[in-house]
Amino acid sequence: MLSIEILIAFFSASLLLALVPGPDNIFVLTQSVFQGKKSGLTIMFGLCTGLIFHTLAVAFGVAVIFQTSVMAFTILKIVGAMYLLYLAWQIFNAPSEKIDTKNNNTLIDYKKLYYRGIIMNITNPKVSIFFLAFLPQFTNPALGSVTLQMILLGALFIIATILIFGSIALLSGSLAKVFNKSEKSQKILNKLAAFVFLGLAVKLITTKQ
Repeated sequence: MLSIEILIAFFSASLLLALVPGPDNIFVLTQSVFQGKKSGLTIMFGLCTGLIFHTLAVAFGVAVIFQTSVMAFTILKIVGAMYLLYLAWQIFNAPSEKIDTKNNNTLIDYKKLYYRGIIMNITNPKVSIFFLAFLPQFTNPALGSVTLQMILLGALFIIATILIFGSIALLSGSLAKVFNKSEKSQKILNKLAAFVFLGLAVKLITTKQ
C-alpha cells in the first residue's frame, strides 16, 4: 500500500495539472458558457469516464503501444482531431436561438454530451502517454501489485479532475445567462466556441509523439 505522503503528493500534483489550460478543461469551460453548468458537468463526467479507460490502459500495459507505435499514435490523433473539427462545424452552423438555462432539459441531449466527453478524452493519445509517464513515478514494486497501485493513482487523478473541472463548470456556467440574453449574443458565442474547437483540433493534429 502506498504511503499517505505519496498519495498526498500525487493528489496535489494532480490538482495542479488539472488547472493547467488544456483541451479538456477548455472544453468544459466552453460548454458551460454555451449551454449552462449542467452541460459542463455532464461533459466533465464524460471526460472523467474517459480517464478510466486511460488508467486501465496504462495499468495493464496497453498504453505503451501509443508510445512505441507511430502508426497507432497517428491514427488516434487524426481521429481525435477529426472529431474536434466535427464539433467546430456543428456549433458554427448551429441556429441562433435563446437558451433558457433554467429550463432547457428538452433542448439539450445530455446523453450525447456525456458520450462526447468520453470520445474526446479517449481519442487523445497524449492522455495515455501522460499517464504512462506520470503514474509509474509514484509506484513502488516493493509495496505490492504495480497494476493495483496505478489503478489507485488513476482513481485519485479522476477525483482531482472532478473537483477542478466541476468548479470550472459551476463558475463558468453562470456566464451562460449573459451570453443567452439574445440571438445575437448566441450567434457570437457559437462562432467563438467553433474557433475554440478548431484551435484544439489544430493543436492536436500538430502534436508530436
